[in-house]
Amino acid sequence: MSLIIGIDVGGSTTKIIGLEDGKVIKSSMTIKANDPITSLFGAFGKYIYDNNIELSEIDQVMLTGVGASSVTTPIYGLPTAHVDEFQADGLGAQFDSGLERLIAVSMGTGTTLVKVDGDSISHIGGISMGGGTLQGLSRLMLGTSHIDEVVAMAAKGDISHINLQIKDISKGDIEGLPMHATASLFGKAVENNANENDIAKGLICMVLETIGSCAVLSQANGGFKDFVLIGNLTLLPECGIIFPMMESLYQVRFHIPKNARYCTALGAALYYFQHNKTT
Repeated sequence: MSLIIGIDVGGSTTKIIGLEDGKVIKSSMTIKANDPITSLFGAFGKYIYDNNIELSEIDQVMLTGVGASSVTTPIYGLPTAHVDEFQADGLGAQFDSGLERLIAVSMGTGTTLVKVDGDSISHIGGISMGGGTLQGLSRLMLGTSHIDEVVAMAAKGDISHINLQIKDISKGDIEGLPMHATASLFGKAVENNANENDIAKGLICMVLETIGSCAVLSQANGGFKDFVLIGNLTLLPECGIIFPMMESLYQVRFHIPKNARYCTALGAALYYFQHNKTT
């Protein structure tokens, strides 16, 4: 058995996953703390304890993420290496989706786009819109930055009180645009008939629609039709509404794989097997 631990270290949140023999995923876990080092060691300790793993069973620890740069020594004396985050995004999205050609859309604090074409993985850009945007605007407009509270509010919201839709500005059909498509994000809020639940719904939809549109437009002439969504924002219930709508609008396919939250950590573990295979 070859057990590789992949760890995605954020500023305060660490995601960890195990990969056995390059094929079998062994559990996953998220731990939050006040700093990356505390989060990392808390996640690692809990992971091996909860899964009854001995240190001697671990062949390698692979680190990625913005907080990984803080780690300069081996984890508990185990062989430890760092992986470029974009490579990890691409490898994890490719493995978990089963696709060979795709655009990995990593929805974190901001959003990055990674092109995967077989064995070729490259970062093609991104936007400063993501979970950080949602938290910040929610704090300013709703008085909370806790995403679970925003999600609960949004469940009772009505997006038609926030977004200006095609049906609001056109009495007839417009070729290629469904009547429920968004004409202007928050364009209807000027009517002042929106409550906090509607605003929460509007904020979530704004972030997701902007990310989706950016991903699709990045490939206007690129030939890629499969977009694999990864990161914490894939847990938002609105993903199940917005992205199917955008699929119909743009004639593309959005995928949310089983381990979407942990794809970057998974990709870090996969990098070890890929590297060993090629060398």
